[in-house]
Amino acid sequence: MKRQTKLTPQEQEQLSETKSQQTPAREFASAEELLRHDASQVVVPPAIAERLSESIKNEPKPAPSWWRRLLGST
Repeated sequence: MKRQTKLTPQEQEQLSETKSQQTPAREFASAEELLRHDASQVVVPPAIAERLSESIKNEPKPAPSWWRRLLGST
């Protein structure tokens, strides 16, 4: 037998505020769409953003595609 507890008026008010602040469920067509939505909602800390940009700068440049090498254009 489960024990049921009654909420105080203050707890009921907090519960209703919490429920009203929740965003409705959303379905995404793909994982990429989910990631893009999440990225738009999350603020990246400045220290992480700086480390990421430094890491990207240190990555080697990709080799030119075969057709650019064949035509000799850069």
